Amino acid sequence: MVLAGWPSNIPDRPVLRSGTTTVAIKCRDGVVLGADTRVTSGYYIAHKHGKKIHMITPNIAVTIAGVVADAQAIVNIMRFNVNMYELTANKRMTARAAARLLSVILFNHRLFPYITELIVAGRDGDDYGIYRLDPLGSLVKDNITATGSGSTIAIGVIESGYRPDMTVEEGKRLVAKALLAAMKRDVASGDDMDIAVIDSGGYRELSKEEKESLIKSLT
Repeated sequence: MVLAGWPSNIPDRPVLRSGTTTVAIKCRDGVVLGADTRVTSGYYIAHKHGKKIHMITPNIAVTIAGVVADAQAIVNIMRFNVNMYELTANKRMTARAAARLLSVILFNHRLFPYITELIVAGRDGDDYGIYRLDPLGSLVKDNITATGSGSTIAIGVIESGYRPDMTVEEGKRLVAKALLAAMKRDVASGDDMDIAVIDSGGYRELSKEEKESLIKSLT
């Protein structure tokens, strides 16, 4: 394949694709986020314990999928802007406002886009919100979402078991079940999983023992 404007004397190079699985669901008392930990470059596993869930503030978190460098840069930019807002305005930023800020940042870089898909989740005043963004800044709010190469597998599991009134405890089980399914069927997802919760107590990641107990109860 030759791209338009691509010099004909330069040979084609194979495109290395990466993959992952990240999910988020809204529960009646919080939001639950999950991600596998495998980092890939084509068929090469570059890292087995990559971090794909990042806390921005105790009330907001982001999951990343795509090019690692781009995603990490976006997380740092977002963390700086959100913290600057909270320091100067002396109030907490909502997940909705953080997602809209990130949408503007991504859209302003649309000519040289950050190759990443992101989920922003957290508190929206007295409620909770989940927002999905693509590399051009398109913003979609939903109660459940998934990104990455394993998302088509994970979202099917989530939709089959999701209820808007489910508790965070039930949500953790559903997220773990979705990640396990994706890790079994998607070659670019695997090794381990991270699960985080944002509720009235703020942001918290499940410990290794909690994850092992949760997975054991599902298998």
